[in-house]
This record gives sequence, structure tokens and C-alpha cells, in this order.
Amino acid sequence: MNAALNLYLRFRWLVIAVAVSVMMVISIYQYSWFLFAYSIHKELQWSPAALGMTFTVFNLATFVQPFSGFLADTISPRKVSLIGAVLVGAGFVISSFVTQPWHLYLLYGLGGLGVGALYGVATASAIKWFPDRRGLATGLVVFGFGAGTALFNVGIEQMLASIGFRKTFLLLGMAMWAFLLPLGVLFHYPPEEKETQRRGAMDSKEARVDAYRPLEMLRTYQWPLIYFSFIFTISIVLMFGAQMKMLAKEFGMPQEYFRWVLILFPLGNGLSRVLAGAVSDRIGRERTMTAFYTLLGLAIMGLVFMGHVPVLFVTIVFLSALLGGSPFALYPALIGDYYGARYATTNYGLTYTAKVWAGVISGWLSGWLVVLFGSYRVPLIILALCCLVAAFLSNPRILRRPEARAIS
Repeated sequence: MNAALNLYLRFRWLVIAVAVSVMMVISIYQYSWFLFAYSIHKELQWSPAALGMTFTVFNLATFVQPFSGFLADTISPRKVSLIGAVLVGAGFVISSFVTQPWHLYLLYGLGGLGVGALYGVATASAIKWFPDRRGLATGLVVFGFGAGTALFNVGIEQMLASIGFRKTFLLLGMAMWAFLLPLGVLFHYPPEEKETQRRGAMDSKEARVDAYRPLEMLRTYQWPLIYFSFIFTISIVLMFGAQMKMLAKEFGMPQEYFRWVLILFPLGNGLSRVLAGAVSDRIGRERTMTAFYTLLGLAIMGLVFMGHVPVLFVTIVFLSALLGGSPFALYPALIGDYYGARYATTNYGLTYTAKVWAGVISGWLSGWLVVLFGSYRVPLIILALCCLVAAFLSNPRILRRPEARAIS
């Protein structure tokens, strides 16, 4: 029994390594989009609102997570991962042929379906394999999604400048197929009896909370608070991912400073997830969310009023990313804590649809507000205030774990 458990403990770190690697690659869709958007705007003269709609449609595609999560929970995470890998590569390859905005909406959204499926399986793997260190494990996995483009953005910018967006889409899509398909085969959820052994190290209340089905989760008062807070806190990093090049242009950033942003934004975004996950394991998810969201709201206010200074722009963007990536680690862990691991892929998939509305805010809506007011400062101020509201709602005096339920 000890030998089998030791093998289980070693294998779960391999699963985490696979999950991090997959997340780093699929993060290109989200956190390199502003580079593609700028290149497409220069070549095809599509408006910021039209390009923002592409990012919004991509996030709408994350509605697939409850369905892909259900399939992964009930059939096989491996099969879901392989289908997701095919879609991710296809989205980029076929996007190289677009001639109209609606073509790009459809094809980038197709890739978004694959991103959503792979993201769901990767985060659920952390929840299921690490019930004893859920915050750290989910933080490590979503670190890959937040920080992955720190390795790629400078190279992608150079590719776009030298060979254009069409060939860049084509080459990256083919590379995604070559990388993601072999890794998708390695995804595997732990046997239920091993998961139960690991939960034995936890208190009985945590072990008994493993019974919340999706509809039961939706009926708790905690879930709407989680959902609202998730929408507005992640809208910051999504806006940066969708509009960063345009933001830098408005604030007058010289190119040498913008190069630092290309590296520091995804790096801070990724580190935020590990930091928040580890801190929340020590002081609690709710206290961590309250502190991080308060500081995030204040940081965005600072960007609005002091972002015209290049050094401060880079510093505040890094700080905002260091705080703003935290929800992607905190909420999968929180859903596991509150509602259990048994239906974690489906439950977090439902919660993750908050990203759809955040995508609408950070993509189309922010682009529309810029056209209306002529500045990014208005949407930034609105989001800063919403972050402060989310901090209030996340206070442990308001947001508490639901009552434990017996496993059926």
C-alpha cells in the first residue's frame, strides 16, 4: 500500500508539470492577442471595436467548460484534452486565411473552445490530485497560463513585424499541434480510492463537503458573490491582454519601455497565481481575496492618474498583473474547498463562465467606451471601483464556506 501511495505522490507532480506546460502554450491565445490585434489593425485597418469583438468571442467560447468538464469527469480527461489540442492548433492555422472580421470571430472562437477544454482539465487535475495543497497546486498550474507568454511575446512581436500575422498564425498553430497532442495523452485523474486516502489527511469536514453537485452549488448564496467578484477582478488582466498595445500608445510609452511590459506583464500575471495560492493556503482564501482585490483597485487608480510616466506605467502594470492574476488560482481552489473535488471540473467550469462576461467587458465594451469617450481611462476607473466592491464581498464575514454535506 505504501509503495502504491508513493507512486501516486510522484505521478501527481508529473501531471502538474504537464498541466503547466499545456497552459503556457494555450496562453498565447489570451495574453498575446494584443500583439496580433495591433498587427491586424495596421494591415487590414479593422477598428478597435471589431478587434475587441474577436477577444470577446474567444472568451464566449469558454462556455464550453461546463460541458467539457462534465465529459472529463464522466468519460476521460485524456479524450477531452486531445480534442482540445486539435481545436487550439486549428484555430490559429485557419485564422491565417481570414479576410473579414466575422471569419476571425469564428476561427479564433474555435481555438477558444480548445483553450477552454484544456484549461478546465489542467485546473481540475490540480484540484483532484492535490486536495491537501489545493491553493499551491492550482497556483502552479494557472501560473503557466499567466506567465507563459513571457517566453513568447518578444518572439511573436518579431515574427509579426517580419512575416506578418498570417504566416505567424500558421506557424504557431502547427507548433501547437506538435506540442499539445503528445502532452494531452498524459492527462489522467487520480483513482477515487487514492483521492480518498489523500483526503484522509484532511479534517472530516473537508472530506464530507465532497457532495455538492452543480445545481446544488448554484443554489448556495456564496456562488453569486464568487461569480460577480470573478467577473470584475479578472477583467483587468483580460483588458491588458486585449488592449495593452493600444493602452501603451495612449499613455505615450516609448518602445524600449513597452518591451519591458511584454515580459513583466505575463511574468507578474503568472507569479500572482503562485503567490496568491500559497498565501491563501496559510491565511485563507477569503482574506487573501480581500487584500489582493483592494490593492488591485488602488493600483488601477494609480495607473489612470500616473500612467503617463513611463517608469510608473511599467511598474503599475507589473503590480496590477501581480495582483490581478490571483483570481485564476483562488477560485478553483475555493470551489474545491466549498463544494468538493468530486464534481470539481464541472463546478469550476460553470464558475469559469464568468470569464465570458469579463471578456465582453475587456474586449468589445472597453473598445466601445474608448470610441465613445476617446480614452481608456473611463473603463479603467469603472473596473477599479468594481475591484473594491469585490474586495468587500470577499470579506470572510460575508463569504463563508457552505455547510458540509454527506457524500451520496
